[in-house]
Amino acid sequence: MKFRVLLERDEDGFYVAQVPELPGCISQGKTREEAIENIKDAIRGYLESLKKHGEPIPPSIEEELVEIHV
Repeated sequence: MKFRVLLERDEDGFYVAQVPELPGCISQGKTREEAIENIKDAIRGYLESLKKHGEPIPPSIEEELVEIHV
């Protein structure tokens, strides 16, 4: 499955990662790579919780980056 992960740096220099399709699924890391690994763990836990409680799992996304030259 694929989920969109938004990354931004906070005022302390940590990377904060969140998944818009999974409300409340947020993690962080000292580096971009650490934040990505941590959000993967958070996503797994989120999906396991949905399964455990009989909630539907949001569909995987398809996304395309388009470059425009002006």
